[in-house]
Amino acid sequence: MKKIIILLVSISTISIAQGQGNTKIDTAKSVIKWKGSNLFKFNEHYGTVKFLSGKISIKEDSITGGKFVVDMNSIVNTDGKYNEMLVSHLKHRDFFNVEKYPTARLEMGNIKHEEDGQIEIEALLTIKGISKPVKFQSTFEKRPDLTILKSKFILDRTRWGISYESKGLVGSVKDEIISDAIEFDVIVVTE
Repeated sequence: MKKIIILLVSISTISIAQGQGNTKIDTAKSVIKWKGSNLFKFNEHYGTVKFLSGKISIKEDSITGGKFVVDMNSIVNTDGKYNEMLVSHLKHRDFFNVEKYPTARLEMGNIKHEEDGQIEIEALLTIKGISKPVKFQSTFEKRPDLTILKSKFILDRTRWGISYESKGLVGSVKDEIISDAIEFDVIVVTE
């Protein structure tokens, strides 16, 4: 009888472990694409930034959480305009102050799986040491060998104290005003 109980407990533990757990992301395949522009979209810039680390919590083929660390030193401009100067300015204290804040963090909180396959995610995003709640939609695809989470959203950079050439600044020349909105297209792939 004792052997049967031990066997049943072992099978239950294995089943639970296979149905849930934390999965590390593949930082080489995962990427954050960004796009910014001036207020009237006459001049757009876009590029990428990489994850330093991350993990997704999965239970019974559903995402239940996740924590991600972004390497702010990995900011790259891919549109070909003012590359070195633009990246240097984005890393400067006018924008992300990368020397003082080399990482940004996102921690998922409430996650709601919708019937159409969409996921509504509420998370806490920390940039420049400032944590603010964000809400966005994602899609989730679970394959036998990996999981892919795709998200698209827009953030108001001024919420994190990034107000350089913001539309809220009095006296800025309209053509030089940088939009407060930054667009993100994020692809997270598990190992």
